[in-house]
Amino acid sequence: MKYLVLIMVALLPSTLLAFQEEGLASWYGGKYQGRLTANGEIFDTHKISAAHKTLPFGTIVTVLNLENGKSIDVRINDRGPFIAGRIIDLSYAAAKEIGMLNQGLAKVRISVKDSVTEVKLATIQVGAFKNIAYAKKMKDMLIEAGFSPYAIMTTSGLVRIEIKNVPQEQALTMVKRLKELGIENPLIKTSS
Repeated sequence: MKYLVLIMVALLPSTLLAFQEEGLASWYGGKYQGRLTANGEIFDTHKISAAHKTLPFGTIVTVLNLENGKSIDVRINDRGPFIAGRIIDLSYAAAKEIGMLNQGLAKVRISVKDSVTEVKLATIQVGAFKNIAYAKKMKDMLIEAGFSPYAIMTTSGLVRIEIKNVPQEQALTMVKRLKELGIENPLIKTSS
């Protein structure tokens, strides 16, 4: 079975451009440096980017620090934050620009500056295993290499290891990286 994941903005673009949200911002880096973001890019905490729970990947938002008046435009390329009460996770570089590194958190207002209405994503199947131990070993190796794999148990008892939400234009590059790790036949799943 082939997959094509479409993320479509449920709101009209003009409505999305009116989107504003207030709450706490946090920042992340450290152990996430060099890992894959939810949209398939390699995270670099020294570049300006952000994670949001629902805004489409590629959306540009203005983040205004309500405590000091500093603002920055960031592109959404990851999912998060996953802590209640927080609305956006900024890279170290973005957090530094709006003066929130020392506190770690800041009260902010985010507003959409530019949006995308459709992003085509693919799933890469890394392998399918009868033996759960082998599947776990593969998943652990991928995590160690900076990927965010999923294990899916099929009705036939196979465990598929997949990397989901890969932008289609980056899928071939990701397959090349997987082959460099010794994975022989990664499969890009899309539908026509």
